[in-house]
Amino acid sequence: MIGSTTMTKVIARMLKQLQLVMLAIIAVIVITFVMIFVMTTTEVEKHFSSSTIHSWVSDVQADWFVHVIGTENRYFQMGETHTELPSATQLAFELTTSINLQEPRTLLGREVPGFSAFDAEIIVAGEGTDYTTMPMESAPPPGWYDETYPATPQDEEEEGPNVDIDADDDPIIHIVHTHDTESFLPEIEGDVANHSEINIVQLGKYLGEQFRSYDLPVEVSEHSIESRLHERGLSYSQSYDVSREIVTEAIDTNESLEFFFDIHRDSQPKDITTATINGESYARTMFVIGQDHPNYERNLAMATELHHRLEDRYPGLSRGVIASGGAGVNGIYNQDLSPNSTLIEFGGVDNNFEELHRSADVMADVIQEYIYEQLEEEE
Repeated sequence: MIGSTTMTKVIARMLKQLQLVMLAIIAVIVITFVMIFVMTTTEVEKHFSSSTIHSWVSDVQADWFVHVIGTENRYFQMGETHTELPSATQLAFELTTSINLQEPRTLLGREVPGFSAFDAEIIVAGEGTDYTTMPMESAPPPGWYDETYPATPQDEEEEGPNVDIDADDDPIIHIVHTHDTESFLPEIEGDVANHSEINIVQLGKYLGEQFRSYDLPVEVSEHSIESRLHERGLSYSQSYDVSREIVTEAIDTNESLEFFFDIHRDSQPKDITTATINGESYARTMFVIGQDHPNYERNLAMATELHHRLEDRYPGLSRGVIASGGAGVNGIYNQDLSPNSTLIEFGGVDNNFEELHRSADVMADVIQEYIYEQLEEEE
């Protein structure tokens, strides 16, 4: 009788263990399918990659990584500064919340409306550049497009390349305007710095003319990205997705293209975006580099070099170089398509074309010198 009872308990225990094992197997299978579903249905830009991992850990203090690697390779500890490392609890808090308790901006940028616009890294600070004078992006007000543009049927969308180009030359420079309706208040009527015709595209075309004066073949995109957004029912935040189509098409059409410039205007006021140099007023410039792709360092190197050359010739013209990445921002700006790509802010809402043209003249001179040097190195 006792032996029968013991056997029953053993069998019951084995069945319970078998049940737990089966439940564990089912859980693993379910989790695996869920992970496969997530990884295969998310957008390409959000797949797991080195750039994604970079954005995850970008807010974690670098001392941690040096210290961890140094436990396995003593050479890393030779250059390690003896700073107090954060606790494991603090590290876990940073990884789960993306908030660094030693950097208040990481909290404010997520809690204060509009503050995240300043969540970028100043690589090179020009005169007067700090976190209070960072570039500001402003979308057109709701309903502005419907009031400005007539309705355009889907089947009447522009076809073919809409670019200004010297037909006899193979272009090596491409100029695009991701926010093509960005305008300048002194040049238009009203208090909304957006316009369907008088806008940043005119400045891009002027810059293209200056490049041609240096015998550099250039194509200037005149596509209306705002129009495409409206026709497709897309949000303003998807502007770079649309401009990516334009730049990719340009690359596929012209293998000769090597240098890419996305021209914008800032929303900061005139006292921040204007400089008086040799008695004349100039619209100040700023370079913006996206960090969320593996090869951003080459774009950063080009922008930094152009900034220093501007400073050597016209001190105060360049506001500097900033790098943007991580959650809540684009972080790429299509600069992953070329190692010679940068976004340039020209002036702000209160600058006029006379000031902008002066700056474009200087910028074209500096860039053409840089391009010719690069071309000579390639030969």
